[in-house]
Parts: sequence; structure tokens; C-alpha cells
Amino acid sequence: MTASTCARPAPWVGEFVLLAALWGASFLFMRLGASEFGPLPMAGLRVTLATLFLWPILLQRGEWPALRRHWRPVLLAGVINSAIPFALFAWAVMHIATGLTSILNATVPLFGALVAWVWLGDRINRLRWLGLALGFVGVALLAWRAPAGTGFRTSHAGWAIAACLLASTCYAVAASYARRYLTGIPPLATATGSQLGAALGLALPTLLYWPAQMPGPRAWAAVGAIAVLCTGIAYILYFRLIARAGPSRALAVTFLAPVFAVFYGAVFLGEAVTPWMLGCGAVIVCGTMLSTGLVGPRPRAG
Repeated sequence: MTASTCARPAPWVGEFVLLAALWGASFLFMRLGASEFGPLPMAGLRVTLATLFLWPILLQRGEWPALRRHWRPVLLAGVINSAIPFALFAWAVMHIATGLTSILNATVPLFGALVAWVWLGDRINRLRWLGLALGFVGVALLAWRAPAGTGFRTSHAGWAIAACLLASTCYAVAASYARRYLTGIPPLATATGSQLGAALGLALPTLLYWPAQMPGPRAWAAVGAIAVLCTGIAYILYFRLIARAGPSRALAVTFLAPVFAVFYGAVFLGEAVTPWMLGCGAVIVCGTMLSTGLVGPRPRAG
């Protein structure tokens, strides 16, 4: 293996960065939409519109047969990977800053490594255990200083942080689930079917909690943007990354997304970025990179 070959970036890096930018924007759109729709209708509309966006593409590319063959595991993946975490995050952004929410979302690879270790038997060496410990220390420090040091907005900060961590655990379980049961299914079929499963799961709560007053154009625009850009297109990229780079690297996109989310929140929402948030975020990111093997010694080429 030559030095030039080693230096060549992986073919999925561009999609990795684009996905981080899209998912970073989702926290901004969630805040704008949930403030008028409420968390459950916001999440329900997000996945319903994403399904409507993806379905014609699925049919045009002839991938409906793949979804029809595997519809049960794909629809269940949507409940785990979209319905539950989208609703939890939509509620959380009503109580804590979007930048803080995105930093907590960066714990997904930490939970992902643990789930893959328990469920799939993935090996975790000492350096990766150190990364897991470091990441969870960062989360504990964030929670310890809430609300004073974390840009927190209401008295429900503790519950909002817990909601974010539960949502991150759902993402982690879904990644190993996809690796176990969805391998070989085209990414477009998985993305479309999972959003359909989430839409079905959230249909009744969306109707029950629909706002009495019709939301305005800004909220509808936020829902449209999060459905098409941050869900429909983003989930095609996400499942492509799982297939091309593996679930651990695909989950690691969450350590880059907070960079975009904090920027969007500061510019468009005027959110304060506290030194404590940034410091704890750095600890979480470092732990994530160690726990997923993105940094550390690499095996020698044979």
C-alpha cells in the first residue's frame, strides 16, 4: 500500500459532511415547527411528509419490490429510528437550547458501541472503553451544570436531557438493528419504508394533539424543510453510509452535527453558547472518536 493510497479520502466523506450539516439544521427546524405545532404533531408531520417525498422516488427507481419483501423489519426500524426519537427531540428543544440538544445527540455513537457490543458481539478494546467512559463523563458534567451552564430555557431541563439521551439510545439500537436485519436492502427502500413505519406509528398521536389554532407559514416552512432535507434526503444518505462505511462510522456523523447546530442556533435563534457547553461538548466528541475507533492506533497493513 502506497502513501498516496493511504492519504486518499474515503469516497463517503462528502456525504458524511453533508449529512452532518442537514442533521445539524434539524434542531433549528424542530424548534421553529414545534413551537406552533407541538412536539407530537411536529414529529408526525415530519415523517409523513418525508414519506410522501420519498415514495415517488422509490417507485421511479423500481425499488418497491425490495420494500415489499422486507416491509416488516423496515417498518419496525422506522418506529425505533424515527418515530420515538423525533418526538423526544421535538419536545426537548422546547425546553433547552438547540445547541445543547445537538451535543447530547452526539452521544449516539457511545450508546451505539455499547449496543453493538452487547447485541452483535463487537469487540471493545481498552482505548474504546476509555472513550466510552470519557463520553459519559461529558454528559454527566452537562447534566450537573443544567440549567446555569448549558443554555437551558425552562424548569424541565433535567427531563429534556433525559429525553435526548433516550432518543440517542433509540438511534443506537436502530443502527445495530439495521446491521442485523436490513443488510442488503437498498438504502432508498429502507429510508422510505422506515419513514412510512414512523408515520403509521405517530398517526394517532398527531391527530390527538393537533393544535387548535392553525400554525403560521414559518412553522409550515420549517416542517417542510425538516421533512424533505433533514429526513427524506438525510435518511437516504444515512442508510447509504451504513452500507458503505459501517454503522459505527455512520453514527459518528452525530459528533460533527453539533458544530452546525450550535452555529445555526446562535445565528438564527440568538442562543447563547456557554463555555461549559463547549467544554463538555469537546469531552463528548473526544470520547466518541475514541469509542468508535476514529482515532487511536490502526492495525498495520499486511
